[in-house]
Amino acid sequence: MTGTPRQRAREQTLADITRIGRDHLARDGAAALSLRAVARDLGVVSSAVYRYVKSRDDLLTLLVVECYTELGDAVDAAVEPVPAGDPQARLRALGHAVREWALREPASYGLLFGSPVPGYQAPADRTTGPGTRVIVALVAIFGDAQRAGLLADPPELPITASLRENLRGIRAEMGLDLPDEVLARGVLAWSSLFGAVNFEVFGQYGADTFTDPRDLFDHHLSVLGEIVGLRP
Repeated sequence: MTGTPRQRAREQTLADITRIGRDHLARDGAAALSLRAVARDLGVVSSAVYRYVKSRDDLLTLLVVECYTELGDAVDAAVEPVPAGDPQARLRALGHAVREWALREPASYGLLFGSPVPGYQAPADRTTGPGTRVIVALVAIFGDAQRAGLLADPPELPITASLRENLRGIRAEMGLDLPDEVLARGVLAWSSLFGAVNFEVFGQYGADTFTDPRDLFDHHLSVLGEIVGLRP
C-alpha cells in the first residue's frame, strides 16, 4: 500500500468496510445490507462510514467491483499457464476456475449472477470493465483458436441484421476483433458456462442428484467445446 499516511488509512478503512460488507452479504444477503450494521462491526459511528461510502448502493457497487475483480483474477491465473495452442484445455481451465470460485464464494457469486437486488442498479462506468473480464477472456480463446486454424468453420446458420447490430455493439464495447460467427459462438459458450454453474451453486439439480458434480461439469465443458467448434 503506497501513498501518504492519510491515503493509506483511507484505503485500509475502505478495505475493512468491504470485508465486513462481504461478511454481511454471506450472512444476511444483499437486500439486507446496512451501512449502520457495517459501522457497528467496524466499531465506529455510522456517520464515519458515510465519509467513505455514501449509501447502501455505493457499498453494493464496491462489493460488485471487488467480486468481479476477484473472479477475473482467478480466471486469468488459471488460463495463463495453459498453452494457446490447446483451446480445449484453455476453455476447461477457464470453466473450472469460474466454478471453483463460485462454490467457494456462493454469496458473492449470487450478488453477481443471481437475482437482482431490489432497488439497486449497478453503475456501468464502474462495473462494466471488471464485469466483462471473464467473457473477454472466453471469447479470446475462440479468437486465438480461429487465428491458429483450431476453430472449425461455423455451420450455415443465418445471423439476422438485428443480431449483427447487437454483436457489433458487443465487439465495440469489449474491444474485440472477431467475425460475427465467432463472437456469437463465444456468447453461446458464455451463457452455457454460467448456466451450468448457476444450476450447481443455486441447487437446481436437487440434493444428491449427482455424486460428483465436477464430473458432470467437466463433461459439459467437453461437449461445449465440440459444439462451438474447438479442435483438440
